[in-house]
Amino acid sequence: MYKRILLAYDGSTTGQKALLDCRDIAQWSQASLTLIAVMPLQRQVVAAEGVIYEKSVIEEDRDKYRGILNDGLRRLMESGHEAQGEVLYGETVDEIARYARQLEADLIVVGHKHLEGWAARWWRGSVSKSLIADAPCSVLVVITR
Repeated sequence: MYKRILLAYDGSTTGQKALLDCRDIAQWSQASLTLIAVMPLQRQVVAAEGVIYEKSVIEEDRDKYRGILNDGLRRLMESGHEAQGEVLYGETVDEIARYARQLEADLIVVGHKHLEGWAARWWRGSVSKSLIADAPCSVLVVITR
């Protein structure tokens, strides 16, 4: 039985489907829910002086990911579930796996959308596929097409 469920939430359609499935599993197993949004490593701006991190871009990204997290928490609360949440910073797969270990999660839930065409799949890679290899616990991949 799952006692601690970690949902990596990005606000996408697949993320929203994963949120609904996660909510149902948590209710069924009476598990605690933790929601995370992972902000990728900072975008770089190349200038004549070298590579710099533009502060306004970083703040915009932080606000965006806080908004994504708050949206997910609100959706869970509206459906009668308590959840805690946090914005993490770094490589998506590494941060999800690290936080799952820290939380001692029994289950990680992520959304996944099938990409059309081999080039799109090759270029973009798959967070869910990489996460399965690195996760310290079971991973539920919620698929949408």
